[in-house]
Amino acid sequence: MTSAVNHFTYGLLTPLLAYVMSCIGSMLGLRLTAQAHASRGGARVRWLLGAAISIGGTGIWVMHFIAMMGFEVEGTQIKYDVWLTVASAVVAIVVVGTGLFLVSYGGGRALSLLGGGLLTGLGVASMHYLGMYAMNMSAHVSYDRVTVALSVGIAVVAATVALWFTLRVKRPILITGAALVMGVAVAGMHYTGMYAMHVTVDAEPGLVAGADALDFLVPLMTVISLITLTMLLMVILSPSEEELHEDAELVAKLELRRRTTQQQQLRYPTPIPRQQPMQARRR
Repeated sequence: MTSAVNHFTYGLLTPLLAYVMSCIGSMLGLRLTAQAHASRGGARVRWLLGAAISIGGTGIWVMHFIAMMGFEVEGTQIKYDVWLTVASAVVAIVVVGTGLFLVSYGGGRALSLLGGGLLTGLGVASMHYLGMYAMNMSAHVSYDRVTVALSVGIAVVAATVALWFTLRVKRPILITGAALVMGVAVAGMHYTGMYAMHVTVDAEPGLVAGADALDFLVPLMTVISLITLTMLLMVILSPSEEELHEDAELVAKLELRRRTTQQQQLRYPTPIPRQQPMQARRR
């Protein structure tokens, strides 16, 4: 028989909470990439890794599974394959990180932006469907190909726009606006992909293997959220790109003043007073 699929078991609670988490992850990720662009060497790599965890882990993966907490299929339990679920988190972080590194070290060229957006978008879509494949239930699952293709297209466009934001958006107010847009794009991709899903419950439902969402997903999402909070505190305590620029200008001015003083001393040395002859001093 055909099941009744419900994406909003708890009403607007799960989609709104998922959207908020996506915005928070995106906002922090944009802030971290701005910090990375103001840094060099190992510091730049660390900021980009933090941005990948923030956007891929919190902005995409946590958002996905918060939304999945409101997903219900009448007539069967839903449990999750632990390893596939963890793998989906790794995929989200790795593909976002790869895209960030391509764009950051690509000098802002269009080719690196488009390539990074395509790779990241396909990776985000893979994470989404891998996370859905990790669901175990006593039912047959199929997908509408056209809607799946639409969700993948949304993921690629959203990823490209997000990577463009990491290059152009620096000010806090603009970062906030960009994060709100990214949250809409991620949520739109998620629910478009979920709409492509068709579930038919088995006539005789059997035992469902896997971990319960409350026992497994909630602790995992809590850990990733705590990591995000830690990085948020790091960003708050770290100087902004504007502050770093001002410090660099001040150091440059002080260095220029020091060199100017040295050059003046070399050109116009202070005359040394001549000593009078010994006989003249005796008189």
